[in-house]
Amino acid sequence: MTLEVLSPLSGTVVALEDVPDPVFSGRLIGPGLAVDPPRAPGEAVALAPIPGRVAKIHPHAFVIAADGSRSVLVHLGLDTVGLEGRGFTIHREEGEEVRAGDPIITWSPARVEGDGFNPVVPIVALDADEADLVLAAPGTTVTPGDALIAWS
Repeated sequence: MTLEVLSPLSGTVVALEDVPDPVFSGRLIGPGLAVDPPRAPGEAVALAPIPGRVAKIHPHAFVIAADGSRSVLVHLGLDTVGLEGRGFTIHREEGEEVRAGDPIITWSPARVEGDGFNPVVPIVALDADEADLVLAAPGTTVTPGDALIAWS
């Protein structure tokens, strides 16, 4: 069965190898892609990319587990753990069931960039075999809910 991973936010698709962070670009956590969000003033909401359970949640990142073997990490910006939660509002709790498209975290890519961090958002298929993924092409413009990854 194919799991469709939806875009948690608006932006432009970036190849994972082009993300300026060796943990993500080196696929140390797993394969995937990234979305470079617009730097519009105000806040943006990161949505659940798949239905499932909130397996982990931090102000700057979350993992949704679809089933026993497939989980997706959404990391809001690079090195944003250094913000210690400032500028992020969490809307869900660990263990909570969510549907694809449910709001998970509100944040501001413009504020993240203003604080000196890169707001690009890696979206990683944890423990996936890259051969099982069909990824949206780099440079594709996406809006929340657009298909990003087909995971077979």
